[in-house]
Amino acid sequence: MTGVLVVDDQALVRAGFKVLVDSAPDLRVVGEASNGLDAVQIARVTRPDVVLMDIRMPHMDGIEATRQILAACDAESTRVLILTTFDLDEYVYSALRAGASGFLLKDSPPEDLLDAIRVIAAGDALLSPSITRTLIEEFARRVQAPSLNGTVLETITPREREVLLLVARGRSNAEIGEELHMSAATAKTHVSRLLAKLGARDRTQLVVIAYETGLTTPG
Repeated sequence: MTGVLVVDDQALVRAGFKVLVDSAPDLRVVGEASNGLDAVQIARVTRPDVVLMDIRMPHMDGIEATRQILAACDAESTRVLILTTFDLDEYVYSALRAGASGFLLKDSPPEDLLDAIRVIAAGDALLSPSITRTLIEEFARRVQAPSLNGTVLETITPREREVLLLVARGRSNAEIGEELHMSAATAKTHVSRLLAKLGARDRTQLVVIAYETGLTTPG
């Protein structure tokens, strides 16, 4: 059973998400919070698998709450899915840097939200499919200059570097396999090794690392 913490400052929105999540046989709401401060405290107690996080909230916004929750909880088991009204909301970029695994629009179909929770809980990064590549390009443009020392990439092999470049371009394991003439399973193995070597939680964080080390640039 996947435990979900719902964080939103609007009571009706929280209630709607709770009903939806609890309607799925494999998902369960383990807590609710109306602001980031309460979310951090509740997450420390409930240890949710997935946090549905709003961005704009009183007392503490979703970005800082994401940062604190991931620091307080086991980053391998607790993941954050940002729910936003705008697909290219400026706060989304800050949330990804803070460690969020992805984001979904609040007006997405109910089944998409449930699927997103399952994807995040399984350890895969999730960005709204229709704008994944646009988001990556926009994120990259906001990285004015490399902010991570490129030496962090010294532990990866030349092949892993190629895979990381393709991950940063939004490629799936199947697409990576096709471009590098390997199976999707082999591509997945390379991605898993990159996650371990670079201390990243998921593919989203690999994208952040690729741009912030200067490994790849927009375009």
